[in-house]
Amino acid sequence: MTLTASTFRARPAATSTPPVRLARPDVTVIGALLAATFVVVLSATVMTVAIPPLIHDLAVPATSAQWLTTGYMLTMAIVIPITAFLAHRFRLRPLYITAMSLFLAGTLLSATAPGFQTLLIGRVVQATGGAIITPLMLTTVATLVPTAVRGRTMGVITLVMAVAPALGPTASGLIVDALGWRALFWLTLPIAAAAFVFGLLVVRDVSEPAPARFELLSALLSAIGFGGVIIGLTGLAGKAGSSSGLPAWASLTLGAAALALFTRRQLRLGDRALVDLRTFRAPAFATGVALLALTMIGLFGALLLLPLYLQDVRGLTTAQTGLALLPGGITAGILAPLVGRISDRHGPGAVLTPGAIVLSSALWTLAFTGEHTDYGWVVAAHVLLNVGVALLMTPLFTVGLNATAGPLSSHASAILNTVQQVAGAAGGALLIALTSAITRSRTSHGTNEQIAAAAGIHGGFLTAASISLAGIGLAVGIARSRRPRAEKPTRTTYDGRRGAWRGQRCPTAPRHL
Repeated sequence: MTLTASTFRARPAATSTPPVRLARPDVTVIGALLAATFVVVLSATVMTVAIPPLIHDLAVPATSAQWLTTGYMLTMAIVIPITAFLAHRFRLRPLYITAMSLFLAGTLLSATAPGFQTLLIGRVVQATGGAIITPLMLTTVATLVPTAVRGRTMGVITLVMAVAPALGPTASGLIVDALGWRALFWLTLPIAAAAFVFGLLVVRDVSEPAPARFELLSALLSAIGFGGVIIGLTGLAGKAGSSSGLPAWASLTLGAAALALFTRRQLRLGDRALVDLRTFRAPAFATGVALLALTMIGLFGALLLLPLYLQDVRGLTTAQTGLALLPGGITAGILAPLVGRISDRHGPGAVLTPGAIVLSSALWTLAFTGEHTDYGWVVAAHVLLNVGVALLMTPLFTVGLNATAGPLSSHASAILNTVQQVAGAAGGALLIALTSAITRSRTSHGTNEQIAAAAGIHGGFLTAASISLAGIGLAVGIARSRRPRAEKPTRTTYDGRRGAWRGQRCPTAPRHL
């Protein structure tokens, strides 16, 4: 046999790689956590249209009844930062059982509440359990799901988290009109119980706990900080001609000071921090968190302002308002898995910039709706808004989880969920405060109430649209920083002097990236 150079020429390497698949037990664990998350998100949104009948049935003022939603968000904002410690210190299964038990107990307490105080306590207990579930799911995804298919997985998660808010107001309006507000909790109870039983059967421990010390001072500073900001902004939004806004501003000042101390303490504690802020050393994570905050301001602003517009300006009922918002949520749910696949294949930057542009365009469209705008135009703008949210949410969570690794993944999950809650609640309260101020000013000058309300809502949407412009710049920055680099083609040659194979970069390798 004659040996020539061609004898040692390697065969071309296969260009395709086998698809990455999750093991079935991992899929069932994530599925159980996702089912629980669906119930939690659904419960958070059903109360938005049930406030008016609650005010009448329980004989409480509107400012008190509003705490059924504000208290829920506030509790989640306080508890979520602690979940990073819980994920390190305890196993997944007992955490899941504790969280769902709290949620079920809160739901039952709310359904049987004899008065407003008991109902509020039930909502707080609900939120305590719910605040543990969602970060726990994201931490589990970061642990079990390979980076190559994480965008696809987040797409499915976004689908569930988009469908729940879409169904919540619609179902709530129909149920309250037909059966009363207590039916919201009685109907939630069996759904939550079924998700709990499913989780008991399949949820297993996916990581080993490590010794950790609970940082009590940090937890207190976090609670005072986030609580002060949300309560202050809610106080501004609920202000209706009171002589002084000092309590709201005092709460905001106290909250801001506590958050500053909280941040300083976390940086000093390092590995022992309640929330490890070293995650922000990854530029992609820091920019992604900022863009997530702007996205939530736009989304929650629309969720709060659009019902006001449809009911106060256009005169729709709660059920009609829920039906008008349904197409947008369904659209986001349909797009989420597709966006996840595109993000895995082409990188998050392929959808982040278009998503920020679409979101901003939708908010600018809503900013110029008036008392005579066609209903179809309003619904179309809301659908466009949800398209932008679908294009943003999946890659943003994927970027955040991919930018951190190992022990920092639970802290990244806690930060992402905290920002989602706080930015949504605080941004929504700020926009409502601005809307209320403009409406009161126009009404005090003798303007018709309908026209004054339209002017206030226009101001709120205009502010949200202006804020969204900054999101476009952040999205472009993430897309540029995460542009994938082409892998240099190689060919294998035989080095006769070394008696070994060696790789050599192909001189014709493309250099387009």
